[in-house]
Amino acid sequence: MGISLARLESNALRELAIILRNDAKNKHLSNVTVTEVRITNDLSYMTVYYTFYQGKEENYQKALEDCKGYLRSALAKKLNARKMPELIFKRDTSLDYGNHINDLIVGIHEHDKEIKEHQASLGIKEEEEN
Repeated sequence: MGISLARLESNALRELAIILRNDAKNKHLSNVTVTEVRITNDLSYMTVYYTFYQGKEENYQKALEDCKGYLRSALAKKLNARKMPELIFKRDTSLDYGNHINDLIVGIHEHDKEIKEHQASLGIKEEEEN
């Protein structure tokens, strides 16, 4: 990825976040957080990864799809782009995945604590680590 493409992605992310927060008419869109933007090398497609904190995914996906033309046009004006890639919206699942991993770790710690309490009740001493 060239420097100019990385810069374009960064600028697109920033401007799209501002447009969604301030300019979009749909109330669902003000709750959307853009987490990443990826643009193909030939500038044909811009994949916008987003997340939200409440509500149903279908509502947000539909709202984004419904105003895709407006967002593309507004973004082209903000970026002074002659050619604006087609926008593709995908939900960013990394937050869900991170929460799942955190839940697993918490579960492991709770299980270890239960084992230690059970061993203590049986009078079994914990082995010392080197």
